[in-house]
Amino acid sequence: MNLAPLTQASLAIQIHTVAALLVICLTVLIFTRPRGSRAHRQLGWLWVTTMLGVAVSSFWITHGGPVFGYSWIHLLSVYVIGGIVYALWQIRRGRVAQHRGMMLGMVWGGLVIAGAFTLIPGRIMHAVLIGG
Repeated sequence: MNLAPLTQASLAIQIHTVAALLVICLTVLIFTRPRGSRAHRQLGWLWVTTMLGVAVSSFWITHGGPVFGYSWIHLLSVYVIGGIVYALWQIRRGRVAQHRGMMLGMVWGGLVIAGAFTLIPGRIMHAVLIGG
């Protein structure tokens, strides 16, 4: 592992990366706690706040995409922001299945799929984790 590409990256990328790593850790913790428990709710609020940080910080990361410097991957950030609002609305209404489905969708779309794209050659996290 070589942290130099990350330490030399912009502050927005560093914030985005740290927040994403924290969300990954929080996701694991939340999945190990009983659903609906006090710990689940407290970790959930921290997860939501941090995931919003990941999504919002992405809007300061632009590299010549087709629309004002943004690429299609920024649509995941819009999805996450809307998804968080929807998931919170659903759990407040007692719709646990819809809440769970949206939260899992954000984990898969906003973390797993987006995270996989960071490993493409030429990307900073590829250079950090794989080299090159």
